[in-house]
Amino acid sequence: MKNFPVLLCLFISFLFSCGKSIGQNSQDEFNGDFERINYVSKYPVGWMHSDGKNYKFALDSSTVQHGKYALSIASTTDTVGFGAFTFAIPKTFEGSEVELRGYLKTEGVNGGFAGFWLRIDGTSAFDNMQGQNIHGTTDWKQYSIKLPYNSQKAINIVGGALLAGKGKIWFDNIELFVDGKPIENAVPKKVIRLKADMDTAFIRGSGINAIVLDPQVIINLKLLGQVWGFLKYHHPEIAKGNYNMDAELFRVMPDVIKARSNNELSKVLEQWTDKLGKVNACDNCKPNTDSKVKPIANYGNIFDHSVLNKSFTDKLQTILDNHKITESYYIGMTGIGNPIFDHESGYYNIKYPDAGCRLLCLFKYWNMVQYFFPYKHLIGKDWNQTLPEFIPQFVNDKNSTEYILTTLKLISSIHDTHANIWSGNAELEAYRGKYRPSFKAGFVENKLVITGFESDSVAVKESFKIGDVITKINGVTVEELIRKYLPITAASNYTTQLRDMPYNYLLRSNNPHFEITIKRRGNILNAAIEGKLVSKIGLMNAGNISVKDPGYYLINENIGYLYPAKYHDANLPAIREMFKNTKGIIIDMRCYPSEFMPFTFGAYIKSGSTPFVKFTNGSINQPGLFVETPKLDIKPDGNSYKGKVIVIVNEQSQSEAEYTTMAFQSSPHVKVIGSTTAGADGNVSRIILPGGISTLFSGIGILYPDGTQTQRKGVKIDIVVKPTIKGIKAGIDEPLEKAKALIME
Repeated sequence: MKNFPVLLCLFISFLFSCGKSIGQNSQDEFNGDFERINYVSKYPVGWMHSDGKNYKFALDSSTVQHGKYALSIASTTDTVGFGAFTFAIPKTFEGSEVELRGYLKTEGVNGGFAGFWLRIDGTSAFDNMQGQNIHGTTDWKQYSIKLPYNSQKAINIVGGALLAGKGKIWFDNIELFVDGKPIENAVPKKVIRLKADMDTAFIRGSGINAIVLDPQVIINLKLLGQVWGFLKYHHPEIAKGNYNMDAELFRVMPDVIKARSNNELSKVLEQWTDKLGKVNACDNCKPNTDSKVKPIANYGNIFDHSVLNKSFTDKLQTILDNHKITESYYIGMTGIGNPIFDHESGYYNIKYPDAGCRLLCLFKYWNMVQYFFPYKHLIGKDWNQTLPEFIPQFVNDKNSTEYILTTLKLISSIHDTHANIWSGNAELEAYRGKYRPSFKAGFVENKLVITGFESDSVAVKESFKIGDVITKINGVTVEELIRKYLPITAASNYTTQLRDMPYNYLLRSNNPHFEITIKRRGNILNAAIEGKLVSKIGLMNAGNISVKDPGYYLINENIGYLYPAKYHDANLPAIREMFKNTKGIIIDMRCYPSEFMPFTFGAYIKSGSTPFVKFTNGSINQPGLFVETPKLDIKPDGNSYKGKVIVIVNEQSQSEAEYTTMAFQSSPHVKVIGSTTAGADGNVSRIILPGGISTLFSGIGILYPDGTQTQRKGVKIDIVVKPTIKGIKAGIDEPLEKAKALIME
């Protein structure tokens, strides 16, 4: 995801996920007034901050709201990013609501927003106050965030303050409440440690450092991965938390590797499965055969009798036929219906896991996709072939970089733009490179084209021109580079892979000197440029659009313009007034909306009540099963806009932007123009893999009412309009010009 609000939400979502290592020691030590200082870190006890490359974090004794100290965050460069302070409470409580109250003061906040943020780990509860649009210069004011609290699922309470964009903020006097009681008076939840929690034999790795592969060993490991995942999500004793499945994998793996025939393999796996406990007969464990059921589980080679013997297969069939699981130690579901992968160790202290742990990474991810990825049927290949394909790669990885790249290749293979390695993985960033040129470039007409410059790069403009086509980078053709990096560029479709490739790979290097070959007016030219540190100037996306606040204006008396990345519901009355006499509105969805618009702005442009979406949700009791939900519609608000509405989309339109477009285009006077969108819709589910690797995938299926998928394909487009190199050179936004023309027809 390359849109600023998305990256911010992802960053906050992952920020300081190891809460116990950084949080308060107990609830009565919450240091919300900052009066207790850690004189080593120079910050209040229990508080820490994000990467400080573009922000200054300080303990302030001169500007305070309460007591001796406040904390401040100030931008130090023109690069638009974000900085955050955080605390973590690694405790759980009895209650149903958590509230954060705190005082905030701002100075010159622009290009983003300021606010507090709060997250309940183990659930989907999260808020960062982005919707309140706190910007500019404001005096001390108390703000509040309230989140639902599920004491059965909650792991940590994590929160803090953040500055997105430029400016400075101060914050002070933070208070936490559970059901209205101060955190120090909240009732702790009695923690019941399950057997799986107490099995810590393999917290430092599997102890399996090398595996000699041959065809039989690959078959053995493939079936181990399939059976292990099947048991993890189907066996009632495992669902109760009686077994640590990471540890169980490592215990049985040596004997699996030693098996020299399929029959020996079956015996090893059967004996291991027997130790997990007997599954009793269940009279009402009938599978769901509803006509609205989508992809039915595929169990690989477990039940096809190609490898496993009948004795063992029959026992696995008994487990399948008689399991009834409503709650599971390893899998849960949010209220929306996307999976929560619980109790997954990230092995954060092991950057280069041993061979057994590397296979654990493969087996975990493969089974999560196998049973809980709603778009597995759209991957484009038989997912069962993934295990034998990747087992040799994971086993043979020689260092942490190779391991990261193999994992990224695996993640990329599901073709989901939500899937990637997130959280600024140090190994991956080191591989990509510290430097990049100070110009923007993106793919136009399938060619890598220079589209813009840094504001201070006058010298660069003498060698490079907007519209120049880059043909080689450091002597390697762009086509060769695309082939090299395509397998590790995670995206739903080729267009979106090309969107992300320039600033992830093509225009990155650990050598600051770039030799660029360009084509200009038929001539081939060579030019050199010294790159700048990515940590100093950030990653410019060629598709970013610069729109001044408040993000809506009149292009002329007939046409209104709205940029959803800056939209706020509080602006809707002013937008209605400004646009009331226009012939049409252009909604430039080449961005990520700053607020959830379907039922607010969507009601304003809706001419009738029609459905726009339906979902598919997975199942804890029947892993691999997905059931369609009823269709969802939007009702007009009674004072709807009567003119034309044109929505512009492209590869920058991702996730919520796609969902919002679907909502808008359900109205008959809305047309969608542009080009293929990112093809990644639906709420995301977080996955932690060995080595502290953080990734996501789309956790619920999103379909049009007629059943058309948006995953990989993107939203439906009425008129295809793409930028051209000629238009880029002339400074013409061709999709925008087409939108204007359509309104005036």
